[in-house]
Amino acid sequence: MKAAEFTFTRRAWIDAVPEDVYRLVSDVSAISRWSPNASEVAYDDGAGPEVGAWFSGRNRRDGKEWVTRSQVVKAEPGAAFAFVVGGADDGIVEWSWTFQASGRGTVAEQSWRLLRLDPVLGSTRAEVAALRDYMAASAESTLASLAEWVANNRLEVRSSREGR
Repeated sequence: MKAAEFTFTRRAWIDAVPEDVYRLVSDVSAISRWSPNASEVAYDDGAGPEVGAWFSGRNRRDGKEWVTRSQVVKAEPGAAFAFVVGGADDGIVEWSWTFQASGRGTVAEQSWRLLRLDPVLGSTRAEVAALRDYMAASAESTLASLAEWVANNRLEVRSSREGR
């Protein structure tokens, strides 16, 4: 079994420009608005969406909860945002987002890539595949919720951009 076998990408069209979608996604404290599995996510004091920054978050799955530490590995406003759970040097999963202009909005892609095998993720091919499939469903839900939130909060999306 090889870690590289376990990956996926999901995409959705979002009714906002890439810079605004990037800003929403890179504000990790907002992810609980959209993700069915993450809450209490926050950058370390003084950190923000820049390469090298660390953040913590509470996750849940199948009635279990745990806290993860993640490190930003890509922060390109309007284009891409990525982080590695466990940190760039020894992480186990990379989550990445890309943003591509499409009409008046953005095609946002969310990807998940297993970087190394670890018993905490499962010890058999079936267990790791089930985790990947669960995370793919979570990404689909997150993207749909993000698109719906943007559609319902257009004024808030615009005013926060103009307030910068």
